[in-house]
Amino acid sequence: MKSMKSRKKREKIVDILCFLAVLFFAALAMLPIWWIFRSSLMSNAELFKWPPAFFPPRWLFSNYANTLQYFKFWAYLKNTMTIIIPSVIGGTVTATMCGYAFARLRFRGKNFFFTLCIGSMLLPTMVTLIPLYMMWTKFLGLSDTYWPLILPYFCGGGAFNIFLIRQFILSVPRELDEAATIDGAGYFRILTSIIVPSIKPAMIVVAMFLFIQIWNDLLQQMVYINTEAKFTISMGLSQLKGSLKTDWSAIMCGTCMSFVPGVVFYLIGQRYFVEGIVMTGMKN
Repeated sequence: MKSMKSRKKREKIVDILCFLAVLFFAALAMLPIWWIFRSSLMSNAELFKWPPAFFPPRWLFSNYANTLQYFKFWAYLKNTMTIIIPSVIGGTVTATMCGYAFARLRFRGKNFFFTLCIGSMLLPTMVTLIPLYMMWTKFLGLSDTYWPLILPYFCGGGAFNIFLIRQFILSVPRELDEAATIDGAGYFRILTSIIVPSIKPAMIVVAMFLFIQIWNDLLQQMVYINTEAKFTISMGLSQLKGSLKTDWSAIMCGTCMSFVPGVVFYLIGQRYFVEGIVMTGMKN
C-alpha cells in the first residue's frame, strides 16, 4: 500500500515536470512570433531602446494602416490564392490517385516506380530548377505566368504526399474493397465511394502541406514571375524588406500580415491535421 502511494506520487511529479517542460518549450516557440508582433506595434525609436521592452509602450496599430499604403497586401493575397487554390486541389487529387494506385492496384514495375518516387525526395530543388525553367519559358513560352507554379502540382502533388496517402490507404481494410468488388464496383468507384471517405483526414493533411509549401516558395516565384502586378505575398514582403531597410516597424507589420492567413488555415484544419498524422499507418 505504501509503495503504491509512493509510485502514484512519483507519477504525479513526473506529469507535472512534463507539463512544465511542454509549457516552457511552447513559450520558447511562441517567443519569436510575439516579438515580431510586439515590434510591429512600436516606433523605430522604441525598437532600438536598451533594455528592450517586452510589451510595447504604446500600441501603435496605426503602423498597419501606414504599411498598407505601400505594401499591397490584398493584391498580393489575391495573386497568392490564384496559385494556391488550383495547386492544392490538383495536388491533393492527384496524390490521392497515385497513392491509391501504389497501395491497391497491381501492375508491372509497381515497386520500382514507388522506389523511384520516394528516391526523388532526395533530389535537391536546385538540381531541376534550370532544366524546368528552360522547359517552361523557352520551349512552352510560359514566362511571367502562374502556370509553371500550378501545373507541376497536377503531377502527383509531390513524392512525400503520395507516400503519406499510400500509407493511410494501407490502413484501410482490404475487405471493404473486396466486398465492393463482389457488388460490381470498379477501381474508380472503390476509390470515390470507399477510400476517399476513409482517408479524408490524410487528404486534409496533404492539402495543408501543399498550402504551406506553396505559401513559402519564394525561390520558384521569383524565378517565373517578373511583373510587380503579379507578385505574391512572399515576393511583396521580400520587396518591402529591400525598400525599407531601416523602417523595421513597417517590415514587422508586413511580416505579421504575411503569416496570418497561414495560421488561420491551420486553425481551421487543425483537428484533421492531428488526426491524419496520428492515424497514418506505416504498413508495407
